Amino acid sequence: MKTVDRLMQKALEDGVFPGGVLLVSKEDQIVFFEDYGYADIFSGTRMTRETIFDLASITKTLATTPAVMRLVQQNKLNIETRIGEILSEFTSDEKGNIRIRELLTHTSGLIDWRPYYPDVYPYPPKDRKAALRAMLLKESLIEQPGEKMLYSDLGFMFLEWIVESLSRKTLDNFVKEEIYDPLGLDNLFFTDTSSGITPEGHFAATENCPWRKMVLQGLVHDDNAYSVGGVCGHAGLFGTAEAVRLLVSELLNTYYGHSSKGIFRQDIVSLFFKRQENAGRALGFDCPPGKDGSCGQYFSEKTIGHLGFTGTSFWADMMRFAVVILLTNRVHPSRENIKIRAFRPMLHDAVMKALGYA
Repeated sequence: MKTVDRLMQKALEDGVFPGGVLLVSKEDQIVFFEDYGYADIFSGTRMTRETIFDLASITKTLATTPAVMRLVQQNKLNIETRIGEILSEFTSDEKGNIRIRELLTHTSGLIDWRPYYPDVYPYPPKDRKAALRAMLLKESLIEQPGEKMLYSDLGFMFLEWIVESLSRKTLDNFVKEEIYDPLGLDNLFFTDTSSGITPEGHFAATENCPWRKMVLQGLVHDDNAYSVGGVCGHAGLFGTAEAVRLLVSELLNTYYGHSSKGIFRQDIVSLFFKRQENAGRALGFDCPPGKDGSCGQYFSEKTIGHLGFTGTSFWADMMRFAVVILLTNRVHPSRENIKIRAFRPMLHDAVMKALGYA
């Protein structure tokens, strides 16, 4: 792993990110776990292996998707169920025909993103989620459901709404009670900004936010998620590298039939891990697109993972039980730094070579 370590050191020198944590496991054993650089360049706070990161869109795979899996396991939901069968607001709306499967695979026909936050934030905190959902209700489809893959934050906002409707709990409380607490994952959580309480912990700083006019630390970077209090289906989850590993390992162990915890069922994990041909993705999880993907060229076809805008990612190879978790603060102090795009495949190739898979 000396080559891997040198690559991470060089990334700091080249300004790819101010700091990061790299964790690699093979067959459920950690083989590499190191921290690099700074969690906050302004205070000079060093990164540690216990640093808590804004996981950004990894929320989709490690909160919203597992929540949907639990509801499927509880027979409260089927992936072929249509939105209109769950949310009465959509009974006579074109979006009511979108299936859960299509939300999970980004083939819903919904637009990719919309800046809701300037219109949502002026509402009183208790009314902001309802205001956002009223805006979602007004959205028009740009494609017919199931016809085209377009990565969409909106689809996972809908999934959060569905989880809340079926469970009668907010997404953060549902995943905490159903998944995180039973697995002892204290370092995987949402920060509820509507409470007005500053979260405690060693957080990696993210952007000097032009809208909020401050350096964000322990507050969700995603503006739409922040505008509704920090808990949303597409973003808002925070966690350490070890917490990410523990949840991903539980999913993999269940997939292999090795888990006795019963949080997830093997057949459901297998269903969600399977690449969907019309989307090139699994249910809620990304899959390698080929040699040009961010995970490089050596992960097998049976790989799932996801990226986060803040500079986070994980990739899990089901054939080799190999997991690579890279958490960085690449948007600190500005999102204009996109050097990580070229760095990610190089790093993953080096890791897989070091593991003997290239």
